[in-house]
Amino acid sequence: MPKTYKITLLPGDGIGPEVIAESVKVLDAIAEKSDFNFEYTEAPAGGAAIDAHNDPMPASTLEVCKASDAVLLGAVGGPKWDDLTGALRPESGLLKLRKELGAFANLRPVAVPPSLAESSPLRPGAVIGVDLLTVRELTGGIYFGEPIGNDGTEAFNTMRYHVDEIERVARVAFEWARKRRNKVTSVDKANVLEVMRLWRDTVIKLHQAEFSDIELDHLYIDNATMQMVINPRGFDVILTGNIFGDILSDTSATLGGSLGLLPSASIGGGIGLFEPVHGSAPDIAGQDKANPIAMILSAAMMLDELGEEAAAHAIREGLEAALGHNARTADLWHEGYKKASTSEMGGLIRDEALKHL
Repeated sequence: MPKTYKITLLPGDGIGPEVIAESVKVLDAIAEKSDFNFEYTEAPAGGAAIDAHNDPMPASTLEVCKASDAVLLGAVGGPKWDDLTGALRPESGLLKLRKELGAFANLRPVAVPPSLAESSPLRPGAVIGVDLLTVRELTGGIYFGEPIGNDGTEAFNTMRYHVDEIERVARVAFEWARKRRNKVTSVDKANVLEVMRLWRDTVIKLHQAEFSDIELDHLYIDNATMQMVINPRGFDVILTGNIFGDILSDTSATLGGSLGLLPSASIGGGIGLFEPVHGSAPDIAGQDKANPIAMILSAAMMLDELGEEAAAHAIREGLEAALGHNARTADLWHEGYKKASTSEMGGLIRDEALKHL
């Protein structure tokens, strides 16, 4: 009897529904040739949920998400809702969902195959073969630490981490390194910040106790950012806290030349949230111009977390084969390539992925 995975779809706003549709197209085709299938439930999130429920993450949507095996999110936000503040902003719904799902680790992979190297702002020779994964602590650090304050003349935030918070995200990084190339680079600022000294000490102790088979090195955030530009191939798995992970993952996002290529996953609580890094791109919404690659790769990350690694691998191999046909969506197109619509690129990836199952 095939296994059935319950997947919640949160199309969201802008190009979100279009790229979600392409990921479902690929997933359904893969499922037809595999020993599993999908049961989808669609729910509103972001601006669409504000319009329908005056809440960017309604209780009904949270309930559906918590009853699923995984959540696929398209994108949220847009000019229509820019004047809203606080808990009514579309993005606040995403933060609420991550918290409710207990997602404490954000995974952002970046891979640059030869077919995309010329799209990078760096020299092609510097980025061909880049394959790195940033594991960012997502629920602690300076973004959430207390106390915080601003009286108009003085303002302050608090960077705070507990050993338990550091250990659990470090464990995610080490476990992923075992699936990859057995190297973790922990990024901190232990030469200046007391909290980062605790970070480094905790990572070292965990490494010695449970992961001594993994190569571990340490970089300060300033050096790590420089190395991301001059030697990105030197990284395998990057482990870091919330604010430094924010910086590094966005830096790594430039290596492939387009945000439309970059997937992400927020995990840790048993139900993962998988979404592209890009925004809702309202200027091209509904025009069949969006790049679906990041959303499709986010679906592949979902398959990894569900234990369907062979299917995830087929999607990634299918993507590389599809790019080999010289088709490019508008964000990557230039002279010498065939311009592909959102649906055309999704169909091409689907067809090539099926050849790799």
